[in-house]
Amino acid sequence: MKVFNCFKEDKSMASGRTQRRLSLGEYRRAVSWSKYLVSSGGEIKGGLEEQWSADMSQLLIGNKFATGRHSRIYHGRYKGREVAIKLMSQPEQDPAMAAALEQQFTSESSLLFHLRHPNIITFVAACKKPPVFCIITEYMAGGSLRKFLHEQESNVLPYDLVLKLSLDVARGMSYLHSQGIIHRDLKSENILVGEDLSVKVADFGISCLEFQSGSGKGFTSTYRWMAPEMIKGKNHTRKVDVYSFGIVLWELVTLQIPFHDMTPEQAAYAVAHKNARPPLPASCPLAFSHVMSKCWATNPVNRFQFDEIVSILESYEESLKLDPRFFSSYKPSQQLWPIGCFTPRFAL
Repeated sequence: MKVFNCFKEDKSMASGRTQRRLSLGEYRRAVSWSKYLVSSGGEIKGGLEEQWSADMSQLLIGNKFATGRHSRIYHGRYKGREVAIKLMSQPEQDPAMAAALEQQFTSESSLLFHLRHPNIITFVAACKKPPVFCIITEYMAGGSLRKFLHEQESNVLPYDLVLKLSLDVARGMSYLHSQGIIHRDLKSENILVGEDLSVKVADFGISCLEFQSGSGKGFTSTYRWMAPEMIKGKNHTRKVDVYSFGIVLWELVTLQIPFHDMTPEQAAYAVAHKNARPPLPASCPLAFSHVMSKCWATNPVNRFQFDEIVSILESYEESLKLDPRFFSSYKPSQQLWPIGCFTPRFAL
């Protein structure tokens, strides 16, 4: 495995062009993590895990583009292919967290290894060498959907693009649920954008098989996108992903961060105890607000299934081809609005 070469590289790293030298601190931190993966001992041995074992001699790590509490994500190359490299580090002073991160690595790698869909990030390989774990996936040049939305110069995306992006996400999630998997952290940061504006669902760190879901206690998702039953620590089903999709669709329409005027804790309290939802702008097409409102219904039973969402959005797509004014003329065939979806104003 080659580590950095002291330069940060751009997306044309194959051409040999470089951006800037790493600072000494960045270089030292990179080496401190990657040194655990250099030896052949980093390859996974035994059982099914051998099938996803990475050949570390074929890995080149480039620039870091995302950071988490216990992880860093780098752009790189593996066997000549552009990839994203997620390095997870176990904290030495916290054995419980170290064990949880190892379990998360094993679960995420196992789930990704079996998933094959155009709208799910493609797994490439993995490496296990405590205290550092490595997951290699395809590289998506556009970055996260949140980043893409933030970079938009206008205040609104064209509605046909909103439809395309949301349909890609819904198709990926429909496939995921058909495999019996709940994502549990669906949000714009965990949806990646390709150069062709295709999007793929990523980051399966807290995903699980549905029969293993249990209650929401013991792990933390992201409050602004969390379904109320998860916030309350209740037993939950695949419908928590449907709720999160409704929030993502709201992001696509508004280009805003949900509950941007609240802290994450305030947003969680408002959703769980005040039945709050992000406010729908007056300009929001009824076709989209109809789907959002059904997705974030308080009672999970009243939320759509993803195969229903895909069918609805595909029908929108066909209608838009026939009538460019579809979004201004659409009216739902029946009134399906959940009661009480509003955004109260209060102080916590």
